[in-house]
Amino acid sequence: MARMSAEERRESVIRAAMSEFARGGYYGTSTEAIAKRVGVSQPYLFRLFPNKQAIFLAAATRCMEDIRVVFEEAAKGHEGVDPVEAVEIMGAAYMKLIAEQPDKLQMQLQTYVTVAAAEAAGEPAFGEMVRTAWMELWDTVHVPLGADVNETTTFLAYGMLVNTLSAMGFPAGHRVWDGCYPAVRPQEAP
Repeated sequence: MARMSAEERRESVIRAAMSEFARGGYYGTSTEAIAKRVGVSQPYLFRLFPNKQAIFLAAATRCMEDIRVVFEEAAKGHEGVDPVEAVEIMGAAYMKLIAEQPDKLQMQLQTYVTVAAAEAAGEPAFGEMVRTAWMELWDTVHVPLGADVNETTTFLAYGMLVNTLSAMGFPAGHRVWDGCYPAVRPQEAP
């Protein structure tokens, strides 16, 4: 079996960190748990990343980028469609992502919680990164939604509602989903 390069090992750490931070959050996740999941020692972990904050920022950045790419890929080939159709296409792609990869939803939510806690503690690095990633997400969905600020705001607001309802475990078909666009509701099993 070939040995992993430092870059491959770094990727393994980011994936493991996303899973661990998704479950325990920044403050409840130890670097020991991340190292154990990857199968490396903590000293090796800190050769790849200078500290826990850097690991979290890499995981949060990856999570936000993965979500942004889902929207970008969903919109490809649908340029110039009606904004309602764009909402349906991108909303369905996002619902599929969080249904198939629930760690993405949990990591996203943990990222927002960490920003709030870190900002309150006077640590702005988390907020700066997340705000930058959020603006990239905004820009990615803005054009397919007709470059309309209200459409973009509404789409992202529904997305945050979807995040909240999903995180609370409301099942498909529950009445709390009734006010959401059909594309941004979980689908009931056939």
